[in-house]
Amino acid sequence: MLTILSRIKNQRFFFKEVVVGRIYGQACGETESSLLNRTAPPASTARGVSDGVRRVSTTCALCVKSRGIQKKRDISEKKMTRYFVDCRNVKLLAGLGGNGASTFHSEPRKEWGGPDGGNGGDGGSITIKVDRVVKSLAQLAPVYKGEDGHSGSNKNCYGRNGRATYIFVPVGTVVKEQGKTIVDLSEHGQEYLAVFGGAGGKGNRFFLSNENRAPMTATPGVKGQERVLQLELRTMAHAGLVGFPNAGKSSLLRAISNAKPAVAAYPFTTLNPHVGIVNYRDHEQVAVADIPGIIRGAHLNRGLGISFLRHIERCRFLLFVLDLSVQEPWTQLEDLRYELEQYESGLSKRPHAIIANKMDLPEAQENLKTLKSHITQKVIPVSALTGQNTEELILYLRELYDGYLQGEDCGTYPIIKW
Repeated sequence: MLTILSRIKNQRFFFKEVVVGRIYGQACGETESSLLNRTAPPASTARGVSDGVRRVSTTCALCVKSRGIQKKRDISEKKMTRYFVDCRNVKLLAGLGGNGASTFHSEPRKEWGGPDGGNGGDGGSITIKVDRVVKSLAQLAPVYKGEDGHSGSNKNCYGRNGRATYIFVPVGTVVKEQGKTIVDLSEHGQEYLAVFGGAGGKGNRFFLSNENRAPMTATPGVKGQERVLQLELRTMAHAGLVGFPNAGKSSLLRAISNAKPAVAAYPFTTLNPHVGIVNYRDHEQVAVADIPGIIRGAHLNRGLGISFLRHIERCRFLLFVLDLSVQEPWTQLEDLRYELEQYESGLSKRPHAIIANKMDLPEAQENLKTLKSHITQKVIPVSALTGQNTEELILYLRELYDGYLQGEDCGTYPIIKW
């Protein structure tokens, strides 16, 4: 840079375009000699305009047109399913204890001060804590490592203990180990100490005695506890949408809540459950889960049947969604109840509502009359596409929720508000 400036000073004309052009000359394809022999440009071409034509270099990296801000892509179905997870396996590794120190005190006029090695700090423990703000297990990492304790040092300085690690989980989380339930976390602020940190090692000061005035022994820190736990949500949602593939469950959830699951005109669009919140004027919130469509023989683990039925098991009341565009829609209700009963006895007898979807189609009106003649329960006809009669469904959903809060149908499960 100094060499360039020294050459430029010897020239008759000195202007800033020469300096800037020399620095970026290689990027713009100009040599040093052409820059030094350049004279001051006329006023008409001072800014790169000659005969009405602007000189632009398309090969210069500095002259390339800057790209605009790219439009954010829509979130894919695979990423959207990560927003709600009701089962997670986590590996917990507690912190390692710090090592003890083996040192001796020495200073002027006190050369034989004796042992002064301090103990190591304890490793950090890992605690599972309930937080009502957390609604899903999606934020949990597969592995948690506690902080290690610090080693001891001379002058009887003890090592610092490792800080405790907290894992925040939703209300209603069940902690299991090898399929056996360990603890049920059902209250806000409840804690469970999952793994203990390793104890710190002892310094040689600890081993000082009348028999041994100069101990050289120091112990290392103890390894922390290690466990693999399964965390499951006991209550996935208050209500669960149950139906065969392409029955319109995702569209119905979009119509009555703030959830935005993917919707397409083919079966098995939903791969994992989505949860939407239905808000009422009195600030009550009812959580509704879009369960992936089950098929006939799901209780035999066909496809992912057991996984789907496991989600339904955690809902306190059910919403059977029937497709009114098919022939004999009442057979869908019979098949759904059969699959639920085969998976768990009494599951289909939970408080429920029967929803006749796709009422905007021409053949749905006739099929609705036939459906009501085959069953005695109340049928709520709706159209998730147009939003027809969704208000009646929301009001009936609130009746089921109020009955759940009164403890009439919650069974052995404690009442959980979303």
